[in-house]
Amino acid sequence: MKKLFALLFMIACIHVNAQKIQDYLAPAFPSDLVANHAGNAVAWVFNEKGIRNIYYSVPQEKAVQVLTNFTMDDGVEINSLQFSPNNEQLFFVKGNTVNTKGEPANPAQLQTTTEQNIYVLTIATKEVKKITKGSGFAISPDGKLLVFTQGGKAWKVNLTKEPLNAEPLFLARGAVSGLHFNSNGNYISFVSAREEHSFIGVYNLESNTVKYLDPSTYVDSDPVWNTQGTQIAFIRRPNIRHEVLFDPKPSSQQPWQLMVVDVASGKATNLFTADLGKGSVWVNDLPAGGNKIAWTKNNTIVFPWEKTGWVHLYSIELDNKKVKELTPGNGEVETMQLQQDKETIIYVTNISDINRRHIWTVNSNGGSPVLVTPGAHIDYNPASLKTGVAYLSASATKPSWPSFTNGTETVVLGADLFPKNFPSNLVTPKTIMVKATDGNLAPAQLFLPNNYDPTKKYPAVIFLHGGSRRQMLEGFNYSSYYSNAYALNEYFASQGYIVMALNYRSGIGYGLDFREAKNYGMTGASEVRDLIGAGEYLKSRKDVDAKRIGLWGGSYGGYLTAHGLAQRGDLFATGVDIHGVHNWNDEEPTFTPWYDSLLVTAYAQRAYKSSPVYYAKNWKNPTLFIHGDDDRNVPFTETIHMIHQLRKQGVEVEEKILPDEIHGFLMYKSWLMVDEHTFEFINRKFKK
Repeated sequence: MKKLFALLFMIACIHVNAQKIQDYLAPAFPSDLVANHAGNAVAWVFNEKGIRNIYYSVPQEKAVQVLTNFTMDDGVEINSLQFSPNNEQLFFVKGNTVNTKGEPANPAQLQTTTEQNIYVLTIATKEVKKITKGSGFAISPDGKLLVFTQGGKAWKVNLTKEPLNAEPLFLARGAVSGLHFNSNGNYISFVSAREEHSFIGVYNLESNTVKYLDPSTYVDSDPVWNTQGTQIAFIRRPNIRHEVLFDPKPSSQQPWQLMVVDVASGKATNLFTADLGKGSVWVNDLPAGGNKIAWTKNNTIVFPWEKTGWVHLYSIELDNKKVKELTPGNGEVETMQLQQDKETIIYVTNISDINRRHIWTVNSNGGSPVLVTPGAHIDYNPASLKTGVAYLSASATKPSWPSFTNGTETVVLGADLFPKNFPSNLVTPKTIMVKATDGNLAPAQLFLPNNYDPTKKYPAVIFLHGGSRRQMLEGFNYSSYYSNAYALNEYFASQGYIVMALNYRSGIGYGLDFREAKNYGMTGASEVRDLIGAGEYLKSRKDVDAKRIGLWGGSYGGYLTAHGLAQRGDLFATGVDIHGVHNWNDEEPTFTPWYDSLLVTAYAQRAYKSSPVYYAKNWKNPTLFIHGDDDRNVPFTETIHMIHQLRKQGVEVEEKILPDEIHGFLMYKSWLMVDEHTFEFINRKFKK
């Protein structure tokens, strides 16, 4: 019997060791889940090893079908799914955005254009038809007119006439975006971005005229129609000259406002002004995105506000301007939308479960919120149906997948499509609090190896997310980028590593004070103190080999990886720097074109001293750099210059360059290469 158990144990170990990184990346990643107007069907995009296709399901029937037949890992995105008003067709965008030179991303080096085009798919026949070049589209309530943006201008296509030809919708200065029909279909709202301000505009289809609503020197955004299609609410905030992106903004002396304008008369009303102090800055950089404002049939407006230090939902009645908090508790509301009853709000939050996400509903008039998706999952992207809610859901041991709940039963949509070879040995991380070198606390998820033995000493790695407006969770992330990163963390754990995913200050999920931490980013890099504290914590553990602690991360995580290696080479033995920021003065112009270090010399000096390049003379340990050379977030030159300096210093440097790849790698083979080389490099250095 003992021999049998020993044999079974050996077989199990061989099976675990035989698993490869591609097994952890095998499941398709879902996105863009939308419900049809009848409230009985949903559609979404599955990215299966780089092959993107549209899937369709009637959850009550528990059937799933694929509507498209694309077959290549071509790096060409599919997004912006939208049902036609009669629910018989699906409109979508296929193609990639352009860089500053007007070149659409093309990491597969296809010999055809990869520019964005709008397509229509007939559900019954699965026929796909290209409509026109463009994106940012909207469909009229009667389904006869498609409007869209291209090159910052507004265009239209009459869907009732063949051939389908694109014509200018209206002429206007500035960059036009955010086209939305009102309920009657006779007006289209839009945002017109100018140099340092923006207007909310309305186009009248009947009179062929453009009108700007209460134009000002402010930045106006996020317009939403009332249910009657006669008024618009929008956010108004001041333009702060010479404001940079990567520094704390805990409050503003000019708080944001909620404006309401009657379209016919042009009469504008300041419905609400945020208080001074917490919540006075409009939070515009949470990664989940989605609708920011909702206008209910009861003539109340629902909006986010950070008055308590957390992004919560509030409602305001137009008649008396009475404000109610709808979502109390410690946690952030990331996305929200109005359900089909035009009264109930469905939203995604980490309130009551800070390191996960759940879906809740609340009546816009107030009352107790209702938890829709309980349990230990990461639930997001809800699509409301007549009989329940479809949504995307992940856990600690399985990546995101479509699900449906009717309140009593939860069904996994397309469960038979989930790969059978997905590893079964994943671990569930636990959140701990790490003390930074300045005494502050930072949350981190800790993964212990399979078959963990507290008497052994293990190598360790710290994963550092990007953003910095991100949060790693107790499970697979709702972002494909961080879902892939989580998969690699699990793989490290399966190969005998203790893994930490550090949620350093300036990230999201833990409130305003944590996100807008003093001296973070360009103003002092205070988040490095969290990283060094995390390293010291691992070093102090009896189960960690203190000489084998490594770092890996991308973007802002690459920036912190570089900081760790440059400042504490005695603590961190090696690292993988993926499209990392190395000099803030080179990075900031990517997001704020006005920024010139020669014009803001005092600020630029502080930014330089907050950059890894300032400490690079102390960088001695081997490093792998990975970067795509069509990166639109972090200039490729950041990696060129850093490698050049380190090689002059005699540092052992390796590089893996992805021609024509962008910041969020578009191809599956790119992700596989990144994950495989990250593990191989760190593992090789530690074995050596």
